Amino acid sequence: MTEPIYERYKDALRRGHVAALRGRNEAALAAYDEAATIAPDRPLPLTSRGNVLARIGRPAEALVEFDRALANAPQDEAALVGRAEALAALGRRTQAAVAFDRLADAHDAAGRIASACDATRRALELAESRARRRALRDLVDRLAASSPDAVGQEAIDRATAALEAGPGAAVRRHAAEPTTATELDAAGGVETSTDADGGSAANAAPELEPPPPDPNTLAIEAEAALDSGDRAVARERLVALATMHRAEGRVDAALDACFLALSVAPDDPELHLELVGLYLERGWRRPAAEKLALLGRLLELTDDQASRDRLVAVVVERFPDEPQLAAFRP
Repeated sequence: MTEPIYERYKDALRRGHVAALRGRNEAALAAYDEAATIAPDRPLPLTSRGNVLARIGRPAEALVEFDRALANAPQDEAALVGRAEALAALGRRTQAAVAFDRLADAHDAAGRIASACDATRRALELAESRARRRALRDLVDRLAASSPDAVGQEAIDRATAALEAGPGAAVRRHAAEPTTATELDAAGGVETSTDADGGSAANAAPELEPPPPDPNTLAIEAEAALDSGDRAVARERLVALATMHRAEGRVDAALDACFLALSVAPDDPELHLELVGLYLERGWRRPAAEKLALLGRLLELTDDQASRDRLVAVVVERFPDEPQLAAFRP
Protein backbone atom coordinates (compact mmCIF):
# COMPACT_ATOMS: atom_id res chain seq x y z
CA MET A 1 0.00 0.00 0.00
CA THR A 2 1.54 3.32 -1.05
CA GLU A 3 1.71 6.21 1.37
CA PRO A 4 -1.12 8.29 -0.24
CA ILE A 5 -3.43 5.26 -0.32
CA TYR A 6 -2.54 4.45 3.27
CA GLU A 7 -3.43 8.00 4.29
CA ARG A 8 -6.85 7.60 2.65
CA TYR A 9 -7.35 4.30 4.45
CA LYS A 10 -6.33 5.83 7.77
CA ASP A 11 -8.70 8.76 7.29
CA ALA A 12 -11.66 6.53 6.43
CA LEU A 13 -10.96 4.30 9.43
CA ARG A 14 -10.74 7.29 11.75
CA ARG A 15 -14.00 8.73 10.43
CA GLY A 16 -15.66 5.38 11.00
CA HIS A 17 -14.65 5.23 14.64
CA VAL A 18 -15.54 8.84 15.33
CA ALA A 19 -18.99 8.23 13.83
CA ALA A 20 -19.41 5.00 15.82
CA LEU A 21 -18.34 6.79 18.99
CA ARG A 22 -21.06 9.40 18.41
CA GLY A 23 -23.73 6.82 17.64
CA ARG A 24 -23.94 7.74 13.95
CA ASN A 25 -24.12 4.13 12.91
CA GLU A 26 -24.89 4.53 9.20
CA ALA A 27 -22.07 7.04 8.80
CA ALA A 28 -19.75 4.64 10.60
CA LEU A 29 -20.75 1.78 8.32
CA ALA A 30 -20.15 3.92 5.24
CA ALA A 31 -16.71 5.01 6.43
CA TYR A 32 -15.68 1.47 7.34
CA ASP A 33 -16.89 0.31 3.93
CA GLU A 34 -14.72 2.96 2.31
CA ALA A 35 -11.72 1.77 4.33
CA ALA A 36 -12.45 -1.84 3.32
CA THR A 37 -12.61 -0.81 -0.33
CA ILE A 38 -9.25 0.97 -0.08
CA ALA A 39 -7.60 -1.93 1.77
CA PRO A 40 -9.62 -5.07 0.99
CA ASP A 41 -7.01 -7.31 2.64
CA ARG A 42 -7.32 -5.71 6.08
CA PRO A 43 -9.66 -7.34 8.62
CA LEU A 44 -10.14 -4.29 10.86
CA PRO A 45 -12.65 -2.34 8.70
CA LEU A 46 -14.70 -5.50 8.29
CA THR A 47 -14.71 -6.42 11.98
CA SER A 48 -15.58 -2.81 12.78
CA ARG A 49 -18.54 -2.97 10.39
CA GLY A 50 -19.56 -6.26 11.95
CA ASN A 51 -19.44 -4.81 15.45
CA VAL A 52 -21.62 -1.86 14.47
CA LEU A 53 -24.13 -4.14 12.74
CA ALA A 54 -24.26 -6.46 15.74
CA ARG A 55 -24.75 -3.53 18.07
CA ILE A 56 -27.76 -2.24 16.14
CA GLY A 57 -29.43 -5.65 16.01
CA ARG A 58 -28.44 -6.88 12.55
CA PRO A 59 -26.53 -10.08 13.39
CA ALA A 60 -27.01 -11.73 9.98
CA GLU A 61 -25.28 -8.83 8.24
CA ALA A 62 -22.66 -8.71 10.99
CA LEU A 63 -21.90 -12.38 10.35
CA VAL A 64 -21.16 -11.62 6.69
CA GLU A 65 -18.60 -9.01 7.71
CA PHE A 66 -16.91 -11.25 10.27
CA ASP A 67 -16.68 -14.02 7.66
CA ARG A 68 -15.10 -11.59 5.21
CA ALA A 69 -12.58 -10.53 7.86
CA LEU A 70 -11.67 -14.15 8.61
CA ALA A 71 -11.17 -14.82 4.91
CA ASN A 72 -8.41 -12.19 5.07
CA ALA A 73 -7.04 -13.14 8.49
CA PRO A 74 -8.19 -16.59 9.66
CA GLN A 75 -6.84 -16.09 13.19
CA ASP A 76 -8.11 -12.57 13.78
CA GLU A 77 -9.52 -12.89 17.28
CA ALA A 78 -11.88 -9.92 17.09
CA ALA A 79 -13.48 -11.50 14.03
CA LEU A 80 -13.58 -14.93 15.71
CA VAL A 81 -15.38 -13.48 18.72
CA GLY A 82 -17.76 -11.48 16.57
CA ARG A 83 -18.62 -14.46 14.38
CA ALA A 84 -19.31 -16.72 17.37
CA GLU A 85 -21.52 -14.13 19.06
CA ALA A 86 -23.39 -13.37 15.83
CA LEU A 87 -24.15 -17.05 15.29
CA ALA A 88 -25.36 -17.35 18.87
CA ALA A 89 -27.58 -14.27 18.43
CA LEU A 90 -29.08 -15.88 15.32
CA GLY A 91 -29.92 -19.02 17.29
CA ARG A 92 -27.54 -21.16 15.25
CA ARG A 93 -26.25 -22.90 18.35
CA THR A 94 -24.30 -25.73 16.77
CA GLN A 95 -22.43 -23.42 14.41
CA ALA A 96 -21.84 -20.94 17.22
CA ALA A 97 -20.37 -23.72 19.34
CA VAL A 98 -17.97 -24.64 16.53
CA ALA A 99 -17.01 -20.97 16.26
CA PHE A 100 -16.26 -20.85 19.98
CA ASP A 101 -14.20 -24.04 19.59
CA ARG A 102 -12.15 -22.24 16.96
CA LEU A 103 -11.74 -19.22 19.24
CA ALA A 104 -10.65 -21.50 22.07
CA ASP A 105 -7.99 -23.04 19.82
CA ALA A 106 -6.67 -19.56 18.98
CA HIS A 107 -6.50 -18.62 22.68
CA ASP A 108 -4.84 -21.91 23.56
CA ALA A 109 -2.25 -21.54 20.81
CA ALA A 110 -1.40 -18.09 22.18
CA GLY A 111 -1.00 -19.49 25.71
CA ARG A 112 -4.16 -17.85 27.08
CA ILE A 113 -5.55 -20.91 28.86
CA ALA A 114 -8.14 -19.05 30.93
CA SER A 115 -9.61 -17.45 27.81
CA ALA A 116 -9.55 -20.83 26.04
CA CYS A 117 -11.35 -22.32 29.02
CA ASP A 118 -14.11 -19.70 28.85
CA ALA A 119 -14.53 -20.11 25.09
CA THR A 120 -14.76 -23.90 25.38
CA ARG A 121 -17.31 -23.53 28.15
CA ARG A 122 -19.39 -21.29 25.91
CA ALA A 123 -19.20 -23.93 23.19
CA LEU A 124 -20.32 -26.63 25.62
CA GLU A 125 -23.23 -24.51 26.81
CA LEU A 126 -24.37 -24.01 23.24
CA ALA A 127 -23.97 -27.61 22.06
CA GLU A 128 -23.31 -30.47 24.43
CA SER A 129 -20.75 -33.07 23.34
CA ARG A 130 -18.39 -35.52 24.97
CA ALA A 131 -15.46 -34.09 23.06
CA ARG A 132 -16.12 -30.60 24.43
CA ARG A 133 -16.45 -31.97 27.95
CA ARG A 134 -13.10 -33.70 27.60
CA ALA A 135 -11.53 -30.56 26.16
CA LEU A 136 -12.91 -28.43 28.98
CA ARG A 137 -11.70 -30.85 31.66
CA ASP A 138 -8.25 -30.82 30.08
CA LEU A 139 -8.16 -27.02 30.04
CA VAL A 140 -9.31 -26.87 33.68
CA ASP A 141 -6.56 -29.30 34.69
CA ARG A 142 -3.91 -27.37 32.79
CA LEU A 143 -5.09 -24.05 34.18
CA ALA A 144 -5.20 -25.39 37.74
CA ALA A 145 -1.64 -26.69 37.36
CA SER A 146 -0.37 -23.30 36.22
CA SER A 147 -0.81 -21.52 39.58
CA PRO A 148 -3.64 -19.37 38.23
CA ASP A 149 -4.33 -15.83 39.36
CA ALA A 150 -7.79 -14.69 40.49
CA VAL A 151 -9.06 -14.40 36.91
CA GLY A 152 -7.82 -17.87 36.07
CA GLN A 153 -9.46 -19.28 39.18
CA GLU A 154 -12.76 -17.67 38.18
CA ALA A 155 -12.49 -19.35 34.77
CA ILE A 156 -11.87 -22.67 36.53
CA ASP A 157 -14.91 -22.15 38.76
CA ARG A 158 -17.18 -21.33 35.85
CA ALA A 159 -15.95 -24.30 33.86
CA THR A 160 -16.27 -26.64 36.83
CA ALA A 161 -19.86 -25.51 37.42
CA ALA A 162 -20.68 -26.20 33.77
CA LEU A 163 -19.10 -29.66 33.95
CA GLU A 164 -20.84 -30.58 37.19
CA ALA A 165 -24.25 -29.40 35.97
CA GLY A 166 -24.40 -32.30 33.54
CA PRO A 167 -25.71 -32.50 29.97
CA GLY A 168 -28.58 -30.16 29.21
CA ALA A 169 -28.28 -27.95 32.29
CA ALA A 170 -25.63 -25.74 30.72
CA VAL A 171 -27.81 -25.13 27.69
CA ARG A 172 -30.77 -24.10 29.87
CA ARG A 173 -28.60 -21.82 31.95
CA HIS A 174 -26.99 -20.17 28.93
CA ALA A 175 -30.12 -18.31 27.97
CA ALA A 176 -30.64 -16.91 31.46
CA GLU A 177 -27.28 -15.81 32.76
CA PRO A 178 -24.08 -14.03 31.70
CA THR A 179 -21.34 -16.41 30.60
CA THR A 180 -18.29 -14.32 29.80
CA ALA A 181 -16.14 -12.11 31.99
CA THR A 182 -17.36 -9.06 30.05
CA GLU A 183 -21.01 -10.03 30.52
CA LEU A 184 -20.51 -10.76 34.22
CA ASP A 185 -18.97 -7.33 34.68
CA ALA A 186 -21.86 -5.71 32.81
CA ALA A 187 -24.27 -7.57 35.09
CA GLY A 188 -22.68 -6.05 38.14
CA GLY A 189 -20.42 -8.97 39.05
CA VAL A 190 -23.29 -11.30 40.00
CA GLU A 191 -23.36 -14.78 38.58
CA THR A 192 -26.60 -16.78 38.70
CA SER A 193 -26.29 -20.55 39.01
CA THR A 194 -28.92 -23.24 38.91
CA ASP A 195 -29.13 -25.52 41.94
CA ALA A 196 -30.09 -29.18 42.07
CA ASP A 197 -33.79 -28.36 42.51
CA GLY A 198 -33.89 -26.09 39.47
CA GLY A 199 -33.85 -22.88 41.53
CA SER A 200 -31.35 -20.15 41.15
CA ALA A 201 -28.96 -18.51 43.59
CA ALA A 202 -27.19 -15.19 43.14
CA ASN A 203 -23.59 -15.30 44.24
CA ALA A 204 -21.76 -12.03 44.38
CA ALA A 205 -18.48 -12.45 42.53
CA PRO A 206 -15.44 -11.17 44.38
CA GLU A 207 -13.67 -8.11 43.07
CA LEU A 208 -10.98 -9.32 40.69
CA GLU A 209 -7.65 -8.01 39.59
CA PRO A 210 -7.59 -6.98 35.91
CA PRO A 211 -6.77 -9.96 33.68
CA PRO A 212 -3.42 -10.17 31.93
CA PRO A 213 -3.86 -8.31 28.65
CA ASP A 214 -4.33 -10.16 25.39
CA PRO A 215 -5.28 -8.74 21.98
CA ASN A 216 -8.81 -10.09 22.04
CA THR A 217 -9.60 -8.72 25.52
CA LEU A 218 -8.04 -5.35 24.77
CA ALA A 219 -9.94 -5.00 21.49
CA ILE A 220 -13.27 -5.87 23.14
CA GLU A 221 -12.65 -3.48 26.03
CA ALA A 222 -11.61 -0.69 23.66
CA GLU A 223 -14.74 -1.21 21.55
CA ALA A 224 -16.93 -1.16 24.67
CA ALA A 225 -15.27 2.04 25.88
CA LEU A 226 -15.80 3.68 22.50
CA ASP A 227 -19.44 2.63 22.60
CA SER A 228 -19.94 4.14 26.05
CA GLY A 229 -18.02 7.32 25.27
CA ASP A 230 -15.23 6.59 27.76
CA ARG A 231 -12.37 8.11 25.78
CA ALA A 232 -9.75 7.65 28.47
CA VAL A 233 -10.28 3.89 28.73
CA ALA A 234 -10.56 3.54 24.95
CA ARG A 235 -7.25 5.33 24.51
CA GLU A 236 -5.55 3.23 27.21
CA ARG A 237 -6.72 -0.08 25.74
CA LEU A 238 -5.86 0.89 22.17
CA VAL A 239 -2.35 2.03 23.13
CA ALA A 240 -1.82 -1.26 24.95
CA LEU A 241 -3.19 -3.13 21.93
CA ALA A 242 -0.87 -1.27 19.56
CA THR A 243 2.14 -1.95 21.80
CA MET A 244 1.29 -5.65 21.97
CA HIS A 245 0.76 -5.96 18.21
CA ARG A 246 4.06 -4.22 17.56
CA ALA A 247 5.96 -6.43 20.02
CA GLU A 248 4.58 -9.51 18.24
CA GLY A 249 5.45 -8.22 14.77
CA ARG A 250 1.91 -7.29 13.66
CA VAL A 251 2.82 -3.81 12.42
CA ASP A 252 -0.31 -3.28 10.32
CA ALA A 253 -2.57 -4.16 13.24
CA ALA A 254 -0.53 -1.87 15.53
CA LEU A 255 -0.92 1.01 13.08
CA ASP A 256 -4.66 0.46 12.92
CA ALA A 257 -4.93 0.49 16.72
CA CYS A 258 -2.92 3.72 16.92
CA PHE A 259 -5.09 5.47 14.36
CA LEU A 260 -8.22 4.44 16.22
CA ALA A 261 -6.71 5.80 19.42
CA LEU A 262 -5.88 9.09 17.70
CA SER A 263 -9.58 9.53 16.92
CA VAL A 264 -10.19 9.96 20.67
CA ALA A 265 -6.79 11.37 21.76
CA PRO A 266 -5.35 13.35 18.81
CA ASP A 267 -2.76 15.23 20.90
CA ASP A 268 -1.45 12.27 22.91
CA PRO A 269 2.40 12.23 22.83
CA GLU A 270 2.64 8.51 23.52
CA LEU A 271 0.52 7.74 20.47
CA HIS A 272 2.60 9.95 18.21
CA LEU A 273 5.82 8.38 19.45
CA GLU A 274 4.36 4.90 18.95
CA LEU A 275 3.46 5.84 15.39
CA VAL A 276 6.99 7.12 14.79
CA GLY A 277 8.36 3.73 15.78
CA LEU A 278 5.89 1.95 13.52
CA TYR A 279 6.64 4.25 10.60
CA LEU A 280 10.33 3.52 11.00
CA GLU A 281 9.66 -0.22 11.06
CA ARG A 282 7.84 0.24 7.75
CA GLY A 283 10.74 2.27 6.36
CA TRP A 284 8.66 5.47 6.19
CA ARG A 285 11.36 7.90 7.34
CA ARG A 286 9.79 11.08 5.96
CA PRO A 287 6.40 10.56 7.67
CA ALA A 288 8.27 9.62 10.86
CA ALA A 289 10.30 12.84 10.76
CA GLU A 290 7.18 14.89 10.06
CA LYS A 291 5.39 13.21 12.96
CA LEU A 292 8.29 14.05 15.29
CA ALA A 293 8.30 17.66 14.12
CA LEU A 294 4.55 17.91 14.74
CA LEU A 295 4.91 16.36 18.18
CA GLY A 296 7.70 18.79 18.99
CA ARG A 297 5.44 21.73 18.18
CA LEU A 298 2.68 20.24 20.35
CA LEU A 299 5.06 19.75 23.27
CA GLU A 300 6.13 23.38 23.10
CA LEU A 301 2.63 24.22 24.33
CA THR A 302 2.88 21.90 27.36
CA ASP A 303 5.21 21.21 30.28
CA ASP A 304 5.52 17.50 29.45
CA GLN A 305 9.26 17.18 29.91
CA ALA A 306 9.19 13.38 29.95
CA SER A 307 7.67 13.21 26.46
CA ARG A 308 10.10 15.82 25.21
CA ASP A 309 13.01 13.78 26.55
CA ARG A 310 11.69 10.73 24.69
CA LEU A 311 11.33 12.75 21.51
CA VAL A 312 14.93 14.02 21.80
CA ALA A 313 16.19 10.47 22.34
CA VAL A 314 14.47 9.28 19.16
CA VAL A 315 15.79 12.23 17.17
CA VAL A 316 19.36 11.69 18.38
CA GLU A 317 19.24 7.97 17.67
CA ARG A 318 17.34 7.87 14.38
CA PHE A 319 17.54 11.37 12.85
CA PRO A 320 20.93 12.85 13.80
CA ASP A 321 21.14 14.89 10.57
CA GLU A 322 17.51 15.72 9.78
CA PRO A 323 17.30 19.53 9.29
CA GLN A 324 13.65 19.93 10.33
CA LEU A 325 14.45 18.26 13.66
CA ALA A 326 17.57 20.31 14.50
CA ALA A 327 15.74 22.15 17.28
CA PHE A 328 15.20 18.89 19.12
CA ARG A 329 18.84 17.82 19.27
CA PRO A 330 20.85 18.71 22.38
